[in-house]
Amino acid sequence: MSTGEVQPKRENPDELPERKFGSGQMFVTPEDDPRSPGGFPDERSLLVGYLHDYRLTIELKCSGLDPAALARRSVPPSNLSLLGLLRHLAEAERIWFREVLSGENPTPLYRRPDDRDAAFNDAAPDPALVDQAWETWREEVRFAERFVDGAPSFDVTGTTRDGMVLNLREVLVHMIEEYARHAGHADLLRERIDGRVGL
Repeated sequence: MSTGEVQPKRENPDELPERKFGSGQMFVTPEDDPRSPGGFPDERSLLVGYLHDYRLTIELKCSGLDPAALARRSVPPSNLSLLGLLRHLAEAERIWFREVLSGENPTPLYRRPDDRDAAFNDAAPDPALVDQAWETWREEVRFAERFVDGAPSFDVTGTTRDGMVLNLREVLVHMIEEYARHAGHADLLRERIDGRVGL
């Protein structure tokens, strides 16, 4: 996917951007939108399709931004940034698909004993950090997609750290909810950065 054109920097990063909406400001034109138009024929394609589309939405909302814009926080005292969301979502993919469903014992990507919010707190405007975040998120998504593709049914189960048994269907619904919630955050973060709103 193309990351799009990098937005011009404002002299004062605290200056509010002009709010822009219209076909010229859309992230992609309707005919170039990589997301599905819907009409999924069965449960598997419905759940997999919605999760895939929300993952694409996060990519679109981050497109065309430099490291400083990706790491830019929303408003005090929030630690939310697009880069923080990307790192958080990589951690969520890793926990639910590697740890819970696959039974692996992966080391945390960002969470530390002294800072559960390190995915957000340590999101900094460093190009290497941004590249690493994208690479990590994409690898965790690939792992999740391979797991789902290889699962014989949605009745495959896994166990959380606190002993709750969940099946693949529940995990997919949870991940759709996770991405949908954070796509809403990403809408507001992107509008705050350069005024872009829309799909």
